[in-house]
Amino acid sequence: MSLDSITGSVDKAVSGFFEPVAAWLGEVVFYSVPVAGTELPLIVAWLVVAGLVFTTWFGFVQVRKFKLAVDVVRGKYDEAGSAGEVNHFQALTAAVSGTVGLGNIAGVAVAVSIGGAGATFWMILCGLLGMATKFVEVTLGVKYREVHADGTVSGGPMHYLPKGLAERFGNGGKVLGKVLAVLASAGILFFGLFGGNLFQVNQGYAQLVSVTGGENGALGSSAGALFFGLLVAALVGIVLLGGIRSIAAVTSRLVPAMALLYIAACLVVILVNVSAVPDALAEIIDGAFNPEGVAGGVIGALIVGFKRAAFSNEAGLGSAPIAHSAVKTKHPASEGLVALLEPFIDTVVVCTMTALTIVIASPDSWKVGNEEAEGVTITSDAFATVLPWFPYVLTLAVLLFAISTVLTWGYYGLKAWTSLFGRSRGSELTYKVLYTLFTAAGALLTLQTLIDMADAVLFLLAVFNIIGLYLLAPVVKRELNSFLAFVKRRQNGEEEPDSEAAEAEREPLGV
Repeated sequence: MSLDSITGSVDKAVSGFFEPVAAWLGEVVFYSVPVAGTELPLIVAWLVVAGLVFTTWFGFVQVRKFKLAVDVVRGKYDEAGSAGEVNHFQALTAAVSGTVGLGNIAGVAVAVSIGGAGATFWMILCGLLGMATKFVEVTLGVKYREVHADGTVSGGPMHYLPKGLAERFGNGGKVLGKVLAVLASAGILFFGLFGGNLFQVNQGYAQLVSVTGGENGALGSSAGALFFGLLVAALVGIVLLGGIRSIAAVTSRLVPAMALLYIAACLVVILVNVSAVPDALAEIIDGAFNPEGVAGGVIGALIVGFKRAAFSNEAGLGSAPIAHSAVKTKHPASEGLVALLEPFIDTVVVCTMTALTIVIASPDSWKVGNEEAEGVTITSDAFATVLPWFPYVLTLAVLLFAISTVLTWGYYGLKAWTSLFGRSRGSELTYKVLYTLFTAAGALLTLQTLIDMADAVLFLLAVFNIIGLYLLAPVVKRELNSFLAFVKRRQNGEEEPDSEAAEAEREPLGV
């Protein structure tokens, strides 16, 4: 029996078994209601409303404290002797690598095909709102993280939900928090194996095959797929064994490199067509408020833009706080401010560059209202109008995006695994072997049903996570005030108070 027939049988068997469950879960999580002739997924509305609430609650922190966030990333407010494993910049790049991925290339193209150029405007707005949500969840992630005896750190919703809710609401909060922590761990682990790992490798391999002769090329055979899978698995396994410090060391180089490579290619297309930029910007603005050929008109464009942004930057899902929790800091809100840069980079910059490139180039494959659009094809065609060799650059970008995402979700999954099964050496090694095997299988198996199911599970967590964020928002405000007081002292050249005095300056919470 050939390898192709074996993997085909596995795909078919898994899909047949899980398809009813995946279909039901998808219908529940992504339940949509008709709005002005189009469909609005309630989970997207839930995420957008959270961004709006936290933006208001914290006084537009993403705007007022943007410069301060950049200063923190640059190390201006670092403190010697802070617990943690990585610096602010490394924590940011590790988290960004988990969100900047294929969705920024393919997903955005689909968005402007369904919602028109105007979807870009609403995508940017949603990204700006998501910055506030990310600030809240990451501040909590650092506040309630666990620093182990060996200096390693564990954080995320599996820590701040039980600890934070117990601290604020006593035994009732403790019970609720523990239940939510188990659900969060299970969901993050499940998505990490299938969405953050297998899917990324599968799509990276598919793009590589497409530029190397297709199915008849050097990598088109099952042997080529196996070779690619094993090669990526080996690279991932080696880095994963080194923990977050090793992952951060790689992503702190990969993320800037892949972002600069991709943005540079976008700028080439934009500069070659610089005379078309004013018309493209006008098309985006006009399309946002007076779209043509879009189901649902303005509301339709808005929903598509919000949906793309919410799915891209993952603000409110509870994943990013896991990476950010490893930062070296004594002030949780300092990393919360760093984290608000994440949706800005992912959505406001990278997604917008993709959309603007497509609108300016206007390739033949881009047709507004086309719900069957092949995202990668549209993006590739847009670049090909100026750079005929761009498919090779796109392949490199896809591979970099895929590998960095696999690495980051490997770390997220590890923290979820140890939360469920303990952090003994044997337990961690078991997970790393399992994750590496999934990486190798990614080039051979599609398992689309499980990938769809993983998406639903991850977004289901946003319901529980954001409830926790609302309940713990006063903690975040307290931490922000504490950090701002520290910044003011640093700027005035004053000495730091001892730990007891520093704690006393934090305002009492109340319930």
